[in-house]
Amino acid sequence: MAQDQSPRLNDVNIDTVVSLAGKIQQEPEVAATKWNANIKWKGGFRSEATVRDFSPIVSDEPAALGGTDKGPNPVEQVLAALGNCLAVGYAANATAAGIEIKNLSIDLEGDLDLHTFLGLTEGNAGYENISVKVKIDSDASPEALQALHDKVTNTSPVGHTLGRAVPLKIELA
Repeated sequence: MAQDQSPRLNDVNIDTVVSLAGKIQQEPEVAATKWNANIKWKGGFRSEATVRDFSPIVSDEPAALGGTDKGPNPVEQVLAALGNCLAVGYAANATAAGIEIKNLSIDLEGDLDLHTFLGLTEGNAGYENISVKVKIDSDASPEALQALHDKVTNTSPVGHTLGRAVPLKIELA
């Protein structure tokens, strides 16, 4: 099978994305997808997440929280998931708009109070807030970059997941 030899803006195969969007317009039920991960505990605070056929993603806590610091902890992975989702959104939407991205960096920071996690109080064990700073190096106009930013932030699956209450069911099997 011949590889796609057409030039790709931002190294994105936008034809695949456009094709999927067209298919979903014709067959809306195709949009309903399910994603999975399997986690195996490895002792202490270490675990590994297996997603599709990829190598396991290691998770651990830093030494200050009793871990062995063999990988990012789950709350760091939440930040990484949001940043990675936004990067996909910027790449796809910039490409669709004909905007070349020379460089993109996304810095994320979250404030988390450990009182509830450590069982010292009841309340919110999660992030109190998350801030994101996006830096885009592009020759596009400020107006085009703002429109791109608005589109990405309004369509980010992980951003939407974190930004609203999501029904969560955790059951013991």
